[in-house]
Amino acid sequence: MGIIIRQSLKGTFVNYVGVLLGIFVQFYIVAKFLDPEVIGLTKVVYEVAFFFSGFAMLSCNSVGMRFFPYFKDEKNHNNGFFYFYLLMPVLGSVLLTIIYVLCKEPITGYFGEKAAAFNEFFYWVIPLMIILTFWQFFEGYANINMRIAIPKAVREIGMRCFMLVLYLLYGLRYIDVEGLIAGFLVAYGMCLLITGTYSLHIGDNSLKHDWSFINPELRTKILKYQGFLILAAISGNIMTQLDLWMVSGVRGLYDAGIYTMVVYMAAVVEMPTRNISPISQPLAAEAMKNGNIDEATRLYKQVSIHQMLASAVLFVIVCINLDAIFAIIPNGDKFAAGKLAVALLGMAKVVNSTINFGNTLISFSKYYFWTLFISIFITISSICTNLYFIPRMGISGAALATLIACLISSAYQQYLVQVKLHANPFTWAHLRIVVILIAMLGVNCLIPSLIDVSPWLDILARCAACGVTGTILIYKLKISEQINWFIDQMLSRVGLLGK
Repeated sequence: MGIIIRQSLKGTFVNYVGVLLGIFVQFYIVAKFLDPEVIGLTKVVYEVAFFFSGFAMLSCNSVGMRFFPYFKDEKNHNNGFFYFYLLMPVLGSVLLTIIYVLCKEPITGYFGEKAAAFNEFFYWVIPLMIILTFWQFFEGYANINMRIAIPKAVREIGMRCFMLVLYLLYGLRYIDVEGLIAGFLVAYGMCLLITGTYSLHIGDNSLKHDWSFINPELRTKILKYQGFLILAAISGNIMTQLDLWMVSGVRGLYDAGIYTMVVYMAAVVEMPTRNISPISQPLAAEAMKNGNIDEATRLYKQVSIHQMLASAVLFVIVCINLDAIFAIIPNGDKFAAGKLAVALLGMAKVVNSTINFGNTLISFSKYYFWTLFISIFITISSICTNLYFIPRMGISGAALATLIACLISSAYQQYLVQVKLHANPFTWAHLRIVVILIAMLGVNCLIPSLIDVSPWLDILARCAACGVTGTILIYKLKISEQINWFIDQMLSRVGLLGK
């Protein structure tokens, strides 16, 4: 776990800096200068491009992660791995561009009634899709080489700096909506360039290859696995973007803009997952390749504990400060309707963070095809629940539908991991985490509201009291040896603990 902890700590630090910057950009600059309709428009353009880029990848990151151990050979340029890895998004981008253009009528027809502004930027999606495809490709390549800190810095900090400039230019009337969308292309293109340059520097990017290395047995394994993932992506990608798409189509871009702000708040909860899971995946792939279920299970438990702890604590911090947050952000009254949605989405992300690594183990095992059936079922269920709840509850209905889908998929996923791999992530540490959360909520109830005096003071008081309580309990209850070691190191440096 050493490299996992080091890279995760670096990634978490980057994420915290990025979140602080993102909070300023999203909840001050965006809330102040952009109407909810414009927020909704920019988000829908991005999500459509991201949706198609998910297919254009041809699942290269998952395929590359699983089969890189088969190619790994530093003396022989990893047997042409980079060439085969690069070939997938190149072919996928061409194919999905053609499919997107052919699907113009149904796409514009869906958004035409409630979100007609999107149709004006229909063709702008194509270059954004290609940029996102290769940005994810190079992030995946860095992940395979177990280096996530720099790509994370580009995504979490660099991208937000670009966005800050764009939003200010729009708010100060130097550019219009069209200029804002064009600026998105430039900003994402710059992130692609930086991440690509770094990824090529740390890995073997030789294009020398030998098709004969991929013998019939290995070819069959790769194509079978990739074909399954592409099929699974149909339902997986739909489910990922489903809530925003349906909010846009059913309620319009105004509600989509509010929902975008809600999703951003809830996204803070899953921030640790973005670091721990990716850097753990190469180790899981190696363990599953070698049939070492015990090592995979040990990894599953540690990832689950750390992700549950971090995501659940952040969830509590976000929820106890919602009133103050909406009191601080400009035009907060417009977005305050999303309070319940933040809580529901946050719950879903805590559940997902706790056991989502089980899906990684399944995907790297011979039972990977089982996930396709639950993906199809969950997608159908999500469509039905969104259609039922969104007209009745608006954005809160979309969040509730997401939570229901998450609970069902998580339960099935863990059942599958338990039955097929005999792997269970749960330990007494998980129960102790629940005790910590209850204690933090109890402390919060003792703090009187200070919002009328100052929302900032209210947030500071609650974060300080609950944060200190949580940290002490995490240390005393010994939730994680790695976290206790880290705290001991910090205490030693300031002279509060003997070396």
